[in-house]
Amino acid sequence: MSNAIVTTDWLEAHLKAPDVRVVDASYYPKIANRNPREEYDAEHIPGAVFFDIDDIADQANPLPHMLPAPEKFASKVRKLGLGNGHKIVVYDTTGFASAACRVWWMFRYFGHRDVAILDGGFPKWLREQRAVEDMPPMPRDRHFIPHVNHTLLRDFEQVKANIELGREQTVDARAAGRFNGTDPELWPVKKGGHIPGSTNLPFADLIDERERTLKPLDQIKARIDAAGIDMHKPVIATCGSGVTACVVAFALHLLGHQDVSVYDGSWAEWGNRDDAPVA
Repeated sequence: MSNAIVTTDWLEAHLKAPDVRVVDASYYPKIANRNPREEYDAEHIPGAVFFDIDDIADQANPLPHMLPAPEKFASKVRKLGLGNGHKIVVYDTTGFASAACRVWWMFRYFGHRDVAILDGGFPKWLREQRAVEDMPPMPRDRHFIPHVNHTLLRDFEQVKANIELGREQTVDARAAGRFNGTDPELWPVKKGGHIPGSTNLPFADLIDERERTLKPLDQIKARIDAAGIDMHKPVIATCGSGVTACVVAFALHLLGHQDVSVYDGSWAEWGNRDDAPVA
């Protein structure tokens, strides 16, 4: 699945290609005290548009950045100039630990398969002293027809039922302390811990800490094997709010796993429900 990831060299060479569109998907939790939109306005990869996962979301849902209706997603991305026939390249300002994977997953959920992530993101781009700009691109409205792929999404009832059924492996991308309920959660929840029967695979274990790139696939595969994850069995990825779960989903996708979904509500929902069992 190597077409799902591109290098900075590749992107620089294709920045002016008529079918390539670049997306800045930067996002931070409130405790980071950073404004991704302001940082985008100050500098971004030439031609990139800003994708706000809290805006392109179901605003009526109290849970953070839940998937919007297909019509809303199509309307929002069309206004960003993103549409059918485009190769969309997504990056963020953390390198490989934030919303780039979330936006990659969102596009795939709504049926757009030609979407890739920039390995190393904006930090690598800046380290290599590549061009940046501080002006947004000219609006280019582009038609986008959503085709929802429901196999990529799980909801609360499906995840709860799976505890008994055991058909799918639940893989939690949070750090070990949050998974074990010994460290505080990032979201206001009643309970700490994890979904019974789930496996912990912290997304940070898949990232090169210094380069902020994805680790080599052989190292990722070794970490997945060490966690006891069966590559031949379906996976539900979960995390705090459905963002870093997509890092795990992306890594499994690169390794060729064809049956990986994301629990969109994740612990922001599970940790607040009285009917949700907790380990």
